[in-house]
Amino acid sequence: MNDPVIESMAEVRSHLADVIDRARRDETPTVITRRGKQEAVVIDIQEYQRLRHIAENAEETWLNRLADEAESEGTEGSVSLEEMAALLRTQD
Repeated sequence: MNDPVIESMAEVRSHLADVIDRARRDETPTVITRRGKQEAVVIDIQEYQRLRHIAENAEETWLNRLADEAESEGTEGSVSLEEMAALLRTQD
């Protein structure tokens, strides 16, 4: 992946198709700013799916480790893996 291009919302709006093509073809993300603040990133869909897969695997690994630690400490006051995942998701 190449270093990102940083453009304002107005710039991106004027040539969105080029921004998408750059992300897909050149593997160059575009960071979109609004009033000087970074707001969003345009990346290729395959890169997005790859990053999402990594994040989901990391979350699953972390939850499994927490469950293993809780199991080794005993069951009093513990929750199931599914309950823990639901609790963590509501905290976001």
